[in-house]
Amino acid sequence: MNFDTMDESSPQSPMSPVYDPGEDEKEATLRPRYLSEFQGQQRIKENLLIFIKAARERGEALDHLFLMGPPGLGKTTLALVVASEMGADFKPTSAPAIEKPKDLAGILTNLRPGGVLFIDEIHRLKPAIEEMLYIAMEDFELDWVIGQGPAARTVRIPLQPFTLVGATTKAGMVSAPLASRFGISLRLDYYAPGELASVIRRSSRILDIKIEENAVELLAGTSRGTPRIANRLLRRMRDFAQVHGEGVINSDVVSNGLARLEVDALGLERLDREILKAIILRFGGGPVGAETLAVSVSESVESLEDYYEPYLIQIGMLARTPRGRVATPAAYRHLGMEQPHENGRLQF
Repeated sequence: MNFDTMDESSPQSPMSPVYDPGEDEKEATLRPRYLSEFQGQQRIKENLLIFIKAARERGEALDHLFLMGPPGLGKTTLALVVASEMGADFKPTSAPAIEKPKDLAGILTNLRPGGVLFIDEIHRLKPAIEEMLYIAMEDFELDWVIGQGPAARTVRIPLQPFTLVGATTKAGMVSAPLASRFGISLRLDYYAPGELASVIRRSSRILDIKIEENAVELLAGTSRGTPRIANRLLRRMRDFAQVHGEGVINSDVVSNGLARLEVDALGLERLDREILKAIILRFGGGPVGAETLAVSVSESVESLEDYYEPYLIQIGMLARTPRGRVATPAAYRHLGMEQPHENGRLQF
């Protein structure tokens, strides 16, 4: 398989005197390569450092690693960090990209000793691919069928010892046989504002962005506990500071920028608020099913469940019940709405 990524950077425009040809390189360096650079997730880092050190001292590949958690918390980055710390090759792919057994066989047979294979969205592996992985993970061998019909026979192809890093946002959808074959299971949690502030400071240094400390704290509090969002907002605030300010990100720039992006003080985006309003106004506060809710806000069920709902649940504005989604009292307060009376009618 070809793991190269397309270069989407645009050529320098004669009308863009502020274009910096080194900017793409700076953006790429935002992703940490070692545990000492990885911000947050302290408990996970401490344990992982022990596992990596022990494997290196024994001269073995690190045990297979299962990473769980919402998107944007650093699962891909952590897989890259593991490869860097182990001094091993890093081969990234995603489950939907592995369509046939020969695709997986091609990847595994080309791994060098101790190499790290990262499979994102591992819950979407096809059954046939998943069954091939079982033997590969346990015995470092591949079962391969040669021939057809009565003449068919199975041969075992030896593999170099490797580390499989599987990542998922839906741990419950990973089959028990596959999950049990991972020797290390780690669940990434949302970041605290202080941890996000460290992420923003590090990114601003790398990108050479001037930002005041009060602006750092304000951005950290509106980043939904997610480093990916923190870095995205930092880059957008840089744009606002460059065009409408003096090149320095301060609290005024952040406040005005967030207002333009329709991000409120809790980090809720416009669609977050539309989801809560839809539950309250269209469905009487809930319960309402995920598919019905997704249709009502013109969003896919996958985006609703993977991106929007986890944070709304985390901050206590949405609850999942056996009958569907329900808006909590905190959601009514945040939107400035009164909770319905016993007769079910909303009062504004």
